[in-house]
Order: sequence, then structure tokens, then C-alpha cells
Amino acid sequence: MKSPNVSTVTEFQLLGFQNLLEWQTLLFTIFLFIYFLTVTGNVVIIAVVSQDRRLHLPMYIFLKHLSFLEICYTSTIVPLLLANLFSCGQPISFPCCMAQLYFFVFFGATECFLLAMMAYDRYLAICSPLHYTSLMSPEICTKLLAISWLTGVGTGFLPSLMISSLDFCGPNQINHFFCDLPPLMNLSCSNVSVTRMVIFILSIAVLCICFFLTLVSYVFIVLTILRIPSGCGRMKTFSTCGSHLAVVTIYYGTMISMYVRPNDHLSPEINKIISVFYTVVTPLLNPVIYSLRNQEFKEAVRKVMRKKCGIYGVKGKGSFFFR
Repeated sequence: MKSPNVSTVTEFQLLGFQNLLEWQTLLFTIFLFIYFLTVTGNVVIIAVVSQDRRLHLPMYIFLKHLSFLEICYTSTIVPLLLANLFSCGQPISFPCCMAQLYFFVFFGATECFLLAMMAYDRYLAICSPLHYTSLMSPEICTKLLAISWLTGVGTGFLPSLMISSLDFCGPNQINHFFCDLPPLMNLSCSNVSVTRMVIFILSIAVLCICFFLTLVSYVFIVLTILRIPSGCGRMKTFSTCGSHLAVVTIYYGTMISMYVRPNDHLSPEINKIISVFYTVVTPLLNPVIYSLRNQEFKEAVRKVMRKKCGIYGVKGKGSFFFR
């Protein structure tokens, strides 16, 4: 039972990047520009995939969901970050902080599951092309998407519930730019050992297993690529595959370094820099890499532009990695 002399925190103060006061305007401009590109780029991807019937295939359906997910994911973090940079500190109520934490975990976990499903889809398309249509039918694609979203919804509940059940007696300053798990546990006046262990195990289950499944899929893809007789074909496929794997590795690597560790071993400033990668950078890079490295998608963009704006382009050749 709480002591009557102990006050309960009703709002938090996000410190953000207040140690870089002279850079606030520049950081605001950079993050606003990235956010604008992220939302615009992902909206374009969703619109193109929705309008072009040739792209109503499992790979592009996954990409469409990834784009929608990235818009939601980055919108959970960046608008509040921009408000903090603009006003040099923005209070956030306890319920809003818990809501942001839930949606951050929900969308982040869903992205992990979705990236694993996309890697599995590419594995089937490249390693088992003759059985691809039966192994990745529209019904199976829908089920995999439903599993990704529903598992993400469930994953977000446990950490949010455990954090919201902790006691916060003060101080109320979060040395971060959003309501993240480690800084919130550091502020609690409760015993957080059980909470830390549960979140650690959950992080391993989600991040490491999804990353492992993604890597295994790409290993089989690479082995199949090596058997391509055309040297030019191998180079183009490796280029596309390498781009995907690089972005996935950045996302998983930064997330794992933040959450899959028994104790905090990095300074808050380093943690903020790492967090920028998986909350601001990868939501822009993921769909861009998956779409602009694909000639079929670029041709669909040209088709939409010709139809809507009267802009005529040059047709591109087929994609090695996706077809």
C-alpha cells in the first residue's frame, strides 16, 4: 500500500534532445522532412498497389500493409518529438504516455512479424517457384497478415500493462524523446526486476526469433541465387537482396541492442541515437528499398503518373529478385 506522503506522478516531462538546445531548429527541420517523406512515400506505395491490378499479388499486398504500418508506427513517435523540439519540452499525461507505449510496442512487434512473413514469401517465390501459387495463395496471404497484426496487438498488452501497474513517485522527467520501456522502468519507485525479466524474455521471443527466421529465409534465397547461370542476373539479384537485408539488419540490430540485454549499459544519449534509427529512419527506408528496387513497381508508378498527370516515361525491364 502506498504511503500517504508519497505523491503519484500524473504526467511526465519528455527531455528529448534538450542537451542540444542550439541544434533544436535544425533537428526539427530534419525530422519534419524525414517524416514528410515517410508519410508521402508510403501513401504513394499504398495508392499505387491499390490502383494497379497487376500488383494485387501477395508480395505487394505485404508491401502495402508494411507501408500502412510504417505510417502508423512513425506517427506514434515523430509528431510528439517535433512538438518537443518546437517547444523545448512537452509534458505528456500518464494515460497518453501509456497509450504511446502500447502503440509503439504493438506496431514494432507487428513489423517484426510482417518482415518475417515477407522474407518467407520471397523464399517461396525464389526457392519453390513451381509451388508458389499454391503455397502462397490469397487465402494463405490473408491468414499470415492476420497473424502478424493480431500477434502484434497481443504483444503490446503485456509490457504496457506491467509498466502502467508500476508506482511512479517522482521525478517525472523521462530522459528520452518518447515513452519507452527502459527509461520508464528507471523512473519507477517499484521493484521492476520481474518487469525487466518479462520484457527481456518477450523481446527475445519477438525480435530474435523473427530476425532468425528472416535470416534463414535469406540464406536459402542466397543459395538459390548462386545457382543462377547468368552473372548479370546474380549481380542484380544480390543487389536487391542485399539492400533488403541491410535495412532489415539495421532495424533488428538497433532494436535488439536496446531491448535484448539484461541491464542498461549505454548512456541515455546513445540510446536516443539508436532509437532514432528504428523510429524515424527505417520507416522511410523499408518501403523505399522494397519498392524502388523493383522494376515492376516502378513501371506501375509510371502507369499511374501517365493516367493521372499525363507524364510519360520509359518502360523498365523485369525484376530478377521479385519475379
